[in-house]
Amino acid sequence: MARKSQTEVAVLGALSVAPMTGYAVREAIRDVLGHFWSESFGQIYPTLAGLEGRGLVRREDRAAPFELTGAGRVRLRELLSEPVQRVPPRNGLMLRLFFGRQLGPDACRELLLGARADAEQQLAGFAALKAAVAAEGGPDSPYSLITISAGEHTARAALAWAEESLAALPAIAQPDTAVAEPAQPKTGLPETAQSVTTEAATTQPETAQSETDLPGGEQ
Repeated sequence: MARKSQTEVAVLGALSVAPMTGYAVREAIRDVLGHFWSESFGQIYPTLAGLEGRGLVRREDRAAPFELTGAGRVRLRELLSEPVQRVPPRNGLMLRLFFGRQLGPDACRELLLGARADAEQQLAGFAALKAAVAAEGGPDSPYSLITISAGEHTARAALAWAEESLAALPAIAQPDTAVAEPAQPKTGLPETAQSVTTEAATTQPETAQSETDLPGGEQ
């Protein structure tokens, strides 16, 4: 489903609950659908105008709320029946933690603390939203509560993951202190030749420095 069609679903769906002004549609998408769906506010008013021009929504006058027409309800059901569009995930937090060795343990800890706080805030928001939807009632409430439940499960999982990762971080930050001695580079000479070369190097006067030991030499 194209992005334009998905915006139509959100707008038509909001109007299927109740007639609304353009501003109310915008607020409903942000406040009610916001836990699982986002829309560019700049797309809502052009979408409403397009739907009105096609006879899918109507209003008595420019100050009146929009309402769904019979054709609009048919179109909404057609769009909802289309396959769900799978969107590749883009998670900035996971991208940073994946390369966490470059950031360091302290920075990763701050990221995880922020993720934990976000999950706790989301759970509090879902609890308030659930109470409001349950109090309003109506035929759409049971379906709304299903989506809120999904959000709660996701937030609880995120909270558990953050706690687990914070507990694991100290062990990651303090690896084993035993460091293997670096292997001596091979010169490609036979063993006897290597010993002669080493002996000659030890008998050179201190003033005979190689180019790499001099300031500005190749390091």
